[in-house]
Amino acid sequence: MEDFLADPQEIESRSMEIIEEILGDKTFAPGEAEIVKRIIHTTADFDFASITVVSHGALEGARRALLRGGCRMTADTQMIVSGVDRALLEEFGARLDCFVGDEETRRMAREAGITRSMANIRRAAAVNKEGFYIIGNAPTALYEVLRLAAEGHINPALVIGVPVGFVGAAESKEMLMCSSLPYVSTRGRKGGSPVAVAALHALLRSTLQRPPGGT
Repeated sequence: MEDFLADPQEIESRSMEIIEEILGDKTFAPGEAEIVKRIIHTTADFDFASITVVSHGALEGARRALLRGGCRMTADTQMIVSGVDRALLEEFGARLDCFVGDEETRRMAREAGITRSMANIRRAAAVNKEGFYIIGNAPTALYEVLRLAAEGHINPALVIGVPVGFVGAAESKEMLMCSSLPYVSTRGRKGGSPVAVAALHALLRSTLQRPPGGT
């Protein structure tokens, strides 16, 4: 058997070196490189170097929200909740919830004739007015975030909006990118819960290393 790397830190470091080599001289706005590289590391898909979009000032505002402590976060899938590093959240006293599997959410969806993903966001709006909304799967969840924000019910510090798929995914993300909300998103059909987790991890780690105003 050929020699192979077994140390996780060494594997990650080498992976990032390979990613940087392939990206070459491609440049990104301040703070965006960490997000793009983390997404590529998660997906092995270099398309994300050209389709990832971050709104102006979004990362600085998100870092300020994190450093205030107690940031509420709402995800559209339990996969995101399971995939996020709890130790990183605890560094900021942040809380990440997803109500999509709760019986109350199921009841709300049935009675209102909406998806459980939408009902999840409606429930979250009662407790998460100015935190993060992290959407990796359901375009309907992102549409609901946009609607609630437009009506003044929520004012998110950041929307990570990267739903994946063929029906409504690209369109919902274009709506996000046309909104005034601070966002991290991806153009087209690609995205997913792992991409959302990767973007959040990059933001959390970079905030620990470089708070707002840092270089």
